[in-house]
Amino acid sequence: MLKKVAGLFLALAIGSGSGWFLRGQESSGKVAMVYYWKAKPGKLDDYNHYIKTVGEPIDFEAQRAGAFLSITTYISHKPDSPWTHMRIFVLKDREQAANLEKALDEAGLRVQPEESKRKANADLAATLRDPVGHDELEILK
Repeated sequence: MLKKVAGLFLALAIGSGSGWFLRGQESSGKVAMVYYWKAKPGKLDDYNHYIKTVGEPIDFEAQRAGAFLSITTYISHKPDSPWTHMRIFVLKDREQAANLEKALDEAGLRVQPEESKRKANADLAATLRDPVGHDELEILK
């Protein structure tokens, strides 16, 4: 019992000394748009390749044009996970979040101006993954 109390006081001392309590209460103003996708059975590697060769060039073009601050893709290998891919776009504010889809569409036009190739890429994506959902999240400092 004494060890538990001592451990609690140590955690509180470290937390208050580092500003841990306050950090969780301050908003940075930044938001994240999180998109969840589920690769179709047997298509995980193909979908990873699609992200690298089709998705990322569009993402990087949109980022270059100021559409968002950063993007990170996480992959879950848990068989019972509701998603295989979680793509997180960090944005400076809610206005940028509201314009993200339009900015990505415009970047897609710049990266691949040929309509037939864009349609082929969209058709390919439909064979590789299904949308699971998305969230707009506030980022705490």
